[in-house]
Amino acid sequence: MKSKQLKWVYLIALAFVWGSSFILIKRGLVGLTPMQLGSLRIIFAAIFLLIIGFKSLSKIPLHQWKYIALTATLGTFIPAFLFSIAQTQIDSSVSAILNSLTPLNTMILGALAFGLCFKRSQVFGVIIGLIGTFLLIINGAIHHPEQNYYYAILVIIASVCYATNVNLIKKYLSDLSPLSITTGNFLVLLFPALIVLFFSGFFEVISVESVQQSVLYIMILGVVGTGIANIIFFKTIQISSPVFATSVTYLIPVVAFSWGLLDNEMLTPVQFLGAFIILIGVYLSAKK
Repeated sequence: MKSKQLKWVYLIALAFVWGSSFILIKRGLVGLTPMQLGSLRIIFAAIFLLIIGFKSLSKIPLHQWKYIALTATLGTFIPAFLFSIAQTQIDSSVSAILNSLTPLNTMILGALAFGLCFKRSQVFGVIIGLIGTFLLIINGAIHHPEQNYYYAILVIIASVCYATNVNLIKKYLSDLSPLSITTGNFLVLLFPALIVLFFSGFFEVISVESVQQSVLYIMILGVVGTGIANIIFFKTIQISSPVFATSVTYLIPVVAFSWGLLDNEMLTPVQFLGAFIILIGVYLSAKK
C-alpha cells in the first residue's frame, strides 16, 4: 500500500485506539490511584515492547539515546500521569477534546523552536482554538460544580508535551524504525515506573477485587493503547509529517465522546460549541 493511503489507515486505527483510551483510564481509576494507573500503563507497555522489540534496541546509535530518553519523558511518562490525575476531576470526553489541541501546539512549537513558518490562517487558528478552549473549560466549570476544571490545565500541559515530542522525533529520530524508538522509550521508562508503583501502595491493595479489575483495563491500555499505538504513531510521523500525525486528535474526541455517551457523560450546548471551535482552530493551524 502506498504511503499516501497507508497514513490514513494508520490515522483511523490510532483514532479508535486512542479515543478508547480515555474510557479505559476512567475504568482504571475505579480501583487505582492516578500514580498507580500511570505507572502500570507504562510497565505493561514496556514488558510487551521488550518482548517483541528487544533486538531492535541495537539499531539505536549511542548518540541518539539522549533523544530517546527525552521523547520518552515528554511523549509518555509525563502525559501518562497528567491524564490520570486530570480524569479524577473531569469527564473522559472533555479530556479527549482538550487533547485535540495537540496539532495546534505542534504548529506553535514547530515555529518557535524548530524553524517552521507561520501562515496568517494558522495564527487565526491558534486564537480560535484558545477561544474554544476557554468556552469549554469555563462553561464546564459553571455547569459541573462537582468537577474541578482547573484540572483541565493538566490535559493542556500534556498536549504541549505531545507536541514537543512529535517535533523532536521528526527532527532527530526519523532515521530509526518505529519499533526501535518505541522500545527504547519504554526501556528508559521501565525503572522509573517501577519505582513509582512501589511507593504508590499498589502492592498493599492488589488483592482487592476492584483493583484487579482496574488492572485488566490498564493492561489493555498499556499494551494496545500505548505500546502498539506508539509504534503506529511513530510510523505515521515518518511517512507523513508531525502535524498530519497529530491530526489524529480531530477524530479522537468523536470516539471518546461515543464511549462517554455510553457511560452517561454529556456536554452542555456551550461545551459542544467550544469543542467545535477548538476543532476549527486546529484545522486552520494545521492547514498548509
